[in-house]
Amino acid sequence: MENQTELYMLVLSGLSDLPSLQLPLFLVFLLVYLMTLSGNLLIVLLICTDSHLQTPMYFFLGTLACLDMGYSSVTIPRMLFDFHIQKRLISIQACITQIYFIMYFVVSELSLLAVMSYDRYVAICHPLHYTQIMHWKACVLLVLGMLMVSVLYPLVHVLLLLKLTFCRLNPIQSFFCDLPQLLLVSCSDTFINVLLILIYTIFPGGGIFALTFCPYIIILNTIMKMSKAMRSKAFSTCSSHLTVVFIFYGTALFSYFHPNAKDHSAVDKVASVFYTVLTPLVNPLIYSLRNKIIKISLKKAVRRLILI
Repeated sequence: MENQTELYMLVLSGLSDLPSLQLPLFLVFLLVYLMTLSGNLLIVLLICTDSHLQTPMYFFLGTLACLDMGYSSVTIPRMLFDFHIQKRLISIQACITQIYFIMYFVVSELSLLAVMSYDRYVAICHPLHYTQIMHWKACVLLVLGMLMVSVLYPLVHVLLLLKLTFCRLNPIQSFFCDLPQLLLVSCSDTFINVLLILIYTIFPGGGIFALTFCPYIIILNTIMKMSKAMRSKAFSTCSSHLTVVFIFYGTALFSYFHPNAKDHSAVDKVASVFYTVLTPLVNPLIYSLRNKIIKISLKKAVRRLILI
């Protein structure tokens, strides 16, 4: 067997190798990043300053906005930096760290979307008991518990990654360190790593998926029994959340589980852009454009700024 030299630096393929596209792509994604931060920060500020938005539903929405800002900050700044260098090198330690935080924010967002489904279930199916069930202490405990579980979830993956060696010169076919693609450039046996991904996807992942979508079966049944006016209001409170859920799940599942997952084409990178870059951008747009209370609060805030 030939001796294999262990590597301590890896190469990211990036979005494009064409020199003529580096500056335009940098400007586009810089604009997207600034819009993501400003849009989500605006949501957080409106919720903190408007008493009408200081309810459990908007508390969860504010938490989602904070997670979106953190999620986009894990990948986009590194991508912006790579547009200015010819060889996109990243240390193995930095790569594993990026994977940890990506997984943390993904699990946090998925868990929060499940909590928000439960919130909508209580609000629509048990409106008279809503304030007793979704009181502030319960909301804070739900969010804290979700964040603590999300901290622990990626640790097993990271501990297993630290035991791998990397000796292949193949670049990681992405603009960020993605767990499945990192395993492809390892010269160690990655069977346990792949098995863990499968187990985590089926059990904890399946549980979060069920907790997100199952409440809507009961919600839909309850809504159909309502009057037309109440039905319209109930649908409007759920549609924004469902839109965000379908975008997040749809792009992530396509990126990881479409039939040509091993064929790292431009389609894979486009899907990665959607769930890591564009999803945190569109979330505040969806909630602000489809929510009358947020639009009213935004108009009030703009009037106050004009009068200053």
